[in-house]
Amino acid sequence: MSRKEGNAVGRVVRSRKIWIGIGLFLLGILIPYWLKPQLIGLDQLLQTMNQKTDGSALMVNAFLIVSINTIISIPQFLSVVMLGDGMADAFNRSVFRTIIPLTVVPLAYVIVNLVTPLNYSFGATDIFLWLSIVVMQKLSKQKLNMGMKLLVFSQLIFGVAWLNQVPFLTPYGFGLGSLSIRIKQVAIQIGFDQVLSLYANVLFFIFVASAITLWIYLILYMEKWAISQDLHRAQLEANESRSGREVLHLVHDLKTPLSTIEGLVSLMDMRWTDPKMQEYCQTIYGSVNSMSKMVSEILYEDRKNWCELKELIDYIRASRLSGTNSVVDIELEGEAKLSLFINKIRLTRAIINLIDNALDAIQERENGTVILRAIALKNAVEIEVEDNGCGISANDIRRIWKTGFSTKNHPGVGLAFVRKVAEGHEGSVNIKSEVGQGTKVWITLPRGECQ
Repeated sequence: MSRKEGNAVGRVVRSRKIWIGIGLFLLGILIPYWLKPQLIGLDQLLQTMNQKTDGSALMVNAFLIVSINTIISIPQFLSVVMLGDGMADAFNRSVFRTIIPLTVVPLAYVIVNLVTPLNYSFGATDIFLWLSIVVMQKLSKQKLNMGMKLLVFSQLIFGVAWLNQVPFLTPYGFGLGSLSIRIKQVAIQIGFDQVLSLYANVLFFIFVASAITLWIYLILYMEKWAISQDLHRAQLEANESRSGREVLHLVHDLKTPLSTIEGLVSLMDMRWTDPKMQEYCQTIYGSVNSMSKMVSEILYEDRKNWCELKELIDYIRASRLSGTNSVVDIELEGEAKLSLFINKIRLTRAIINLIDNALDAIQERENGTVILRAIALKNAVEIEVEDNGCGISANDIRRIWKTGFSTKNHPGVGLAFVRKVAEGHEGSVNIKSEVGQGTKVWITLPRGECQ
């Protein structure tokens, strides 16, 4: 098995949609078996209607049959939608959204007929439903979640199921199941077939129109919501950009007093012969020089310098943990003096974002721990932040890198910034998380030898 195929199989195993689809498929097969006594009793009731010309009882029984067929069909059709979506996502092929319904729904009917004494026919009604659901899936472009699909498809299935009770549609493949055939025969015998047809057609149009209207409304609502999210992200990016420009102007203004301090210290160093005062001047001069480099790294994203790994970890510790009660375990594995060509300020900001997220995640844990770990590999360095907090769901993991998305009441720009910084250093950032178990995020950076 190739690596690509192995990854696809792994995605299939981890896909929540596929497992939900399998569960719904099994439920759709078991429901007819569980309802078997009631169905058989209803069939017997229909057999006794030959001696009674009671149209009201006939309509009630028709309603019960449609309701039972709807209850049976909903999990079957939802299962193929979930299975199709899951397989399409796992193998990155949209054709599964068509192939799965085409093959799985008939299979479900075959299995149901094997486990129940009644005949459930896969006829024109089911084909009509299948085509409707496939078309709605394609047009909705995966904008609706499972709850929304359940609302729409339930009404659609209930409405279309009434076509099985229209006597003149029987030759065209509608209502070939044993219960539907029986109730239409009774309706014809008691002269109630036209009323039943009118009743069924009216309900068909009402519920199908309602399903289509709800489907259009939900799509428009989700599109509006997506646009509002895009606008929100754009606003966040604009605010961040504006704040960044203001900071850059402020930092740029710092260069003038730093230059003045540097010049005055040089003059003091030349005029004072006292060794102690010259030592103080050299200390001030070194601090000014370090601050000047920091200002340059803040001003220019591409400005990088060689920095030892231990120096970076110490700088992170001083920047984030100094003066706080937060406890972060720090582990340094490998060469402490290996060199990285980095923008120390921006990389520190990125790692501090990860530490802040980890500390938030363990707030409600009695034994919550956060570990900052630096691992020296052969050609790279991994800087990890790991916690044993609440974890992140698989659905949220796919969205956390987008600007504007946050699982907390935060602006939602932190992890997007972390990825930007990692990629700016020709590196990458990855995450592994399990709900209730914790989260590990690591930045991988290329290593080099200081020139």
